[in-house]
Amino acid sequence: MYPEDENFQFYNSQNSSYSGGFGDYSDNPQEEKPKEPKKGLDRRAVALVLSCALLGGAAGVGGAAAYSHFNKAPSVVYQNQHVSADPMAHTEKGKAMTPEQLYAANLDSCVGITVSTTMVNIFGQPTTSAATGSGFVISQDGYILTNFHVIQSAAADESVDIEVAFADGTKYPAKLMGGEPGNDVAVLKIEASGLTPVVLGDSDQIKVGEPVYAIGNPLGELTYTFTDGMVSALDRLISTSREVTLNMLQTNCAINPGNSGGPLFNRYGEVIGINTAKYSSSSSGTSAEGLGFAIPINDVKSIIPELIQHGYVTDKPYMGIQMAPVSEDAQRYGVPAGVLVTFVAEGSAAEKAGIKTKDIIVKMEDTAIDSPSALSAAVSSYRAGDKVKLTVVRPDVGEVELNLVFDEKNQETEAANQQPEQAPQQQVPQRVPQQGPSSDSFFPWIFGGFF
Repeated sequence: MYPEDENFQFYNSQNSSYSGGFGDYSDNPQEEKPKEPKKGLDRRAVALVLSCALLGGAAGVGGAAAYSHFNKAPSVVYQNQHVSADPMAHTEKGKAMTPEQLYAANLDSCVGITVSTTMVNIFGQPTTSAATGSGFVISQDGYILTNFHVIQSAAADESVDIEVAFADGTKYPAKLMGGEPGNDVAVLKIEASGLTPVVLGDSDQIKVGEPVYAIGNPLGELTYTFTDGMVSALDRLISTSREVTLNMLQTNCAINPGNSGGPLFNRYGEVIGINTAKYSSSSSGTSAEGLGFAIPINDVKSIIPELIQHGYVTDKPYMGIQMAPVSEDAQRYGVPAGVLVTFVAEGSAAEKAGIKTKDIIVKMEDTAIDSPSALSAAVSSYRAGDKVKLTVVRPDVGEVELNLVFDEKNQETEAANQQPEQAPQQQVPQRVPQQGPSSDSFFPWIFGGFF
């Protein structure tokens, strides 16, 4: 059911090209105050050079369809405060639960998700293929949260069926309310009432070494499996084959194909993450265990109501640049690690802020930027209209501080960011000159044809 080539593979961002539209958080800036950056990104984040596999969903399906055809739905009501998940399991507010209590309190809130696709084979006979994943209930009236990649085939084709199953054997057809590939999150809706929603915790408060627990459907057959572990690391930047960078928690909690979209709980029975990926040793030949990754729940809380109401995320932040990583060869001669700006769209937020081609972005507010992955993760903390301070290193000038106000990512701003056709850019040579340039001529040399 889970052949190796049906797993999406992550790639190393250092070997790829990038464009400058980022971000997946949004609310209406006219109605609410601008959102503060995520606390977790105040720490310096390092992109992992790992080959990771997503834990569920079909592969080989085209990009996501637009969600404008979905009907608007009332805002979801879900718990997001530190309260008891089940008074029968523990009666003292804020008291840690035993594993037995945690499983009993949350089993009815966890679901298995099956996405079925019917195709016609070469003999003209209909065949059905299915991909499985996990999810969890976030409202009493039937809203369910999962990974976008679990239901990606349904996003591209409305004829694809989604089925949700509970531990007691009850099954429901589900409707895709909305999804956001950039956050790898989606919301489903089933026609049910009186369900038991999970409690959403605060992922900004977790610390390395804290115990965590997962409930999911590994292999699509070992349903409602309960595993435990601890938080192994914070702020792991993982870049996907869809050119999306996710800020993730690392855990040694056992998760496998089929666990995608399932909840990661803290000791209080609160969901602090969405299980999404694990290390895949197929490409490197290196055997590794206990390397799982989950999306912090705080990274998606704010977009859930938008996915329900609109089917997509509005007010995404946009800079209007094209960029590339600074090569290791350049860094040997003192060029700082960061993001090299290769193109600035006319009239964009970047141009208005004074960003120029050949600038190297090294910091956004207090967050160090050492790669395009780090910039992508940092920008995702903001939304259109937010103002940020950028630190760039400019040839022959040095460090310059600039103030940028994000544009909204839409068809118009993306179209403006299309660089005119030109001769192919020269690649960084494999051999480094025997004698490096002097400090006086350094920047013109390194930018003269290396990128």
